[in-house]
Amino acid sequence: MKNILNSIQLVLTGLGGYLGYVLGGYDGFIYALIAFVVFDYISGVMVAILERKLSSEVGFRGIFKKILIFFIVAIANILDVFLVKNGSVIRTAAIFFYLSNEGISILENCVRIGLPVPQKLKEVLEQFSEKGDGDDA
Repeated sequence: MKNILNSIQLVLTGLGGYLGYVLGGYDGFIYALIAFVVFDYISGVMVAILERKLSSEVGFRGIFKKILIFFIVAIANILDVFLVKNGSVIRTAAIFFYLSNEGISILENCVRIGLPVPQKLKEVLEQFSEKGDGDDA
């Protein structure tokens, strides 16, 4: 039993190290993005439950989208490492873009549930979103 647990621990450690390398390290930006992605998914499930629109197909589609966010961050990090070579400009821009999108989505879910949202918070997230609108494809 102990060998199985050690093997699982070894695999998870290797996976965590590899993801850290591909994503450009575990810094505050990545932690914030992880938190926003999780909060957005949970708040989306809450809305679906309250509106009686809970669907496993929609749920899996949401999970796949969240995974692809981290693929994009990994691609941005690879571009930084091999093209820019100094700094993490593209990675940081990608993270900020998805942080603002996830933040706006969380606020929208809060409003749909009936929770009042501070206007200043809406304005800050909308500013991030507007700055990124011309850059996305």
